[in-house]
Parts: sequence; structure tokens; C-alpha cells
Amino acid sequence: MNRHEMLKGLEQYGGYWDFIVVGGGATGLGVGVDAASRGYKTLLLEQDDFSKGTSSRSTKLVHGGVRYLRQGNVSLVIEALHERGLLIHNAPHLVSHQAFIVPNYVWWDGPFYGAGMKVYDLLAGKLGLGPSKRLSKQETLAHIPTLEPEGLRGGVVYYDGQFDDSRLAVNLAQTMVDYGGSPLNYFKVTGLIKSGEMIHGVVARDMETGRDYEINARVVVNATGVFTDSILQMENPRAKKIICPSQGVHLILDKEFLPGEDAVMVPQTEDGRVLFAVPWHNKVIVGTTDTPVSQVSLEPRALDFEIDFILKHAAVYLTKDPTRADVKSVFAGLRPLVNVGDGKNTAAISRDHYLVVSESGLVTITGGKWTTYRKMAEDTVNHAMLVAGLDERDCVTKNLRIHGWLKHYDRQNPLRFYGSDAVFIKKLVNSDPALAQKLHPKLDCIKAEVIWAVREEMARSVEDFLARRTRALLLDAGASIEMAPEVARLMAAELDADSDWQKAQVEQYSMIARGYMLS
Repeated sequence: MNRHEMLKGLEQYGGYWDFIVVGGGATGLGVGVDAASRGYKTLLLEQDDFSKGTSSRSTKLVHGGVRYLRQGNVSLVIEALHERGLLIHNAPHLVSHQAFIVPNYVWWDGPFYGAGMKVYDLLAGKLGLGPSKRLSKQETLAHIPTLEPEGLRGGVVYYDGQFDDSRLAVNLAQTMVDYGGSPLNYFKVTGLIKSGEMIHGVVARDMETGRDYEINARVVVNATGVFTDSILQMENPRAKKIICPSQGVHLILDKEFLPGEDAVMVPQTEDGRVLFAVPWHNKVIVGTTDTPVSQVSLEPRALDFEIDFILKHAAVYLTKDPTRADVKSVFAGLRPLVNVGDGKNTAAISRDHYLVVSESGLVTITGGKWTTYRKMAEDTVNHAMLVAGLDERDCVTKNLRIHGWLKHYDRQNPLRFYGSDAVFIKKLVNSDPALAQKLHPKLDCIKAEVIWAVREEMARSVEDFLARRTRALLLDAGASIEMAPEVARLMAAELDADSDWQKAQVEQYSMIARGYMLS
């Protein structure tokens, strides 16, 4: 997957694309894969890097949603559990089973959540990951030895999925290319082309060169997440805003706070949120919050009270109380919650996806979550092909293997997240053993990954590599800053960039990464 080749293909093709998908997060990439795999000529345009926004800042879970079951949204849970099962089969190199322990500190919690998780199992059907069961106090502490023992009555163990979100996003872009699609990052849609009252394409700018393009399409899909309203108002300046963004914050701690392989799920904190503490990349991810925000940004920042909230609640359930000094990185993501009514409380606003076709033919898909991205894409393409008058073609993504698919691999291998592409990174190392060197002693990233990311994964900046092609920024922001100069040097050689570019890249990245660190 090479940006120069994608751009060359765009410039050489002067006809109508079947689909132009605006947005390179989970939803847009899902639509791109679905449309391309049906044989439609598909172009995807992302204003920044793939999954730059919300889609690289999730809790890293592929799950049905225990919270939604408690709220009675059974249909959403059934759909998500079904999609969870499909995703584990379609991307086994990125999605794995994860055991969760629900600790019980109140006598009625045991029977309540024990029965609730049995319903969860039942709803998953044949795609279930394993049966839940009640645990004694001793069994619970055997699973989570750092769990607060005082007042603990027992627990419940159940199973969900875990994944690496931005790695999946990269693999979806590659899958799109495998099926003839053209994804382009750093390509911002600045306007819509109309013929009469109907939309027939977009005006877009290559953010690297500043060149503007007019690109025609039979249908345009708005899949821009929290930026949905900006595209809707581009189509109709009087369009009512439908996105009610909510911020979720996560903290990264060292593994000593949660040794072992099991996660903790607290089903209800004082604000009604679910609190997770989950092993991830040999660290622990703890979150999340649900804070309404008025402004959307590609780089949202955690608020002090959100950080304090997570630390406070983690301390209630863990024997070692985490402090701000223990936080390796903090990141925030914005959920594109859809409010087409008068809801004020984000907890009450729909988590279902929202699909609408405007009078001009603009197809908008928003809301939802990573787990259901494939079903959202299927629904969107089904509607869009009717809007465009395209030949109807069946969806094939239920059993479509995502790029990198590999079922059997060494879970201790740091390159396992590349799936079948790991062999090519190993070949780079064989050709130049110096590329096997780690970029930092605290993290597993090696130099060969930089080369691969530039050549085959469209990494264009130091941030692309450290934040999304690898997860260094999220795992240890301080260490990632120390890695930046060498990453810039390796990338510059691949991109034919000079020392000024390297210096600017390191400065820009360091400024971003400092926002992930707590003083």
C-alpha cells in the first residue's frame, strides 16, 4: 500500500468513481472495504492519517456491551456479539479472547451478574467465546491477585474480545487495496460537487502538496465520525447538528498493577460508567469516562477531573493505588453520539449507528462502535448502491479475511500484530541485521518496522508511526519522544526528506506527545 501509487491512480482516472467515502476511521474504512470487495470502484479520502481520531483511542475491546444489556438494549447487544464473533474469525492476528473478572463486594451482585452473564452467553449463541461462571473469593483473587480483598465476596468470570484498533484500521486500508480500492490519507474534502440538486463528487485537497482536485462519483458517503456535522453543513448550511460528542479518557499503567492475563470489569461506578482495567501490550489500560464536550478536535485532551476520577476508582479496586506519577500515558477520544431528539445526558443518547440519505443523495453513517463497524458498512453500502443506481451486489464481508490474516502465531512474538506480513519484516532484518535493533529499551518496536510502515502502510510522519503503526505513544509517551529522532532519520531516508524535515518532525511529534504525559 503506497500513497504515491494511490495518488497516481487518482490522477490518471478521469471518470466517475462508484463510491467516494469521506473519512478514514473505523466506519469509513469498513465502508471502503465493503464497497471495494463487492467490485465497486471505490476511493476513500481521510483528512489526516487513518484512525487519527476516535478510532485509535478506544478501550481496545471487541464486545457486546455489558452496560447495554443492563440498560435493556438487547438488540444492540445481540448485533455486537454476532459481529464480535465474525471479527475474531476474520482478523485472528489482531482480535483475541479476553477473560474479564467482575468482582462482587455487595451480596446481591453475585446472583445478579452471574445470571446476567449467562444471558450474555446465551445471546452470543454459537459465536460465544466461552461460558461465564461464578467464582469464590479465593478463585477471584487467584485470577486477580492485586484485587482489593477487603469486603470481596467473590466474582464472575466472562469472556469478550480484545484488539489493537489502529492496527486493524491499517489492515482494513490494506484490505481495501487488495480488492482494488484506493484509500488516501492526508487528503481533505473541502467541498461537494453538485449537478442540479444532486451531489456528484467532491473537491479535495492533497494536504502534502496543497493541490486541489475535483473528483466525480456516483455516490458520496459521509463517514467522518465526530466531524459528521461539518460535511452535512457543507451539503446544507442550514442542516441541524446531530452529533453530541462525548469524551472518553484512558490511562496506561505498568503491568505490576494488574499482573497475569485477566482483566477487571466494574459494571457501575458512581456516574454509571463501566470501569475497565485490561492487560494490553504488556501494560494495563484503565478507563473510561463519559464527558460531554462542545468542541471536536483531532487531538482532544484529558481533563484533570477525568484523570482523577479514573485514579480514584482504580484505587478502590486495586491493592496498589495508582497515582499520577504511575501513568505512562493518558489519551482521550471523542465518541460521535447521535442526538436527533432533545437528549442532554450523553449516557441516554443512542449508541446505535445512524444512517440517513439527504435529498441531494449524500449518504451519512455515524454513531456505533468499532465492534459493529462491519455491519454498519454493510447497511451503508446497501443504501448507497440504491442511491447511485448501481448494479446490486451482495455483501461478502461476513467471511472476508482481513489483510494480514493469520490464525496460528507465537503470542510472545512482538511482530504478531502484523499477522502474515511479519515474514516480510523479518526479511528486512535478514537483509540488514541492524534493523533488528530496538528503538527503545522499554518498548518492543524495532527499526525494520519503520521501513515497513513507510513502504507498505502509508506512514507519512513520525506521529503516524509512533502513535498508530506502533502504539509507542499510548504505551509510554516519554519513551516515544526519545525514539522520535531515530524514527525521523529512518523515515527521511525512505521518503527522500532532508534534515530540516527530520527536525520539524521531531519537534511536532514531541509537542503532541507531551500532551499525553502527566506533569
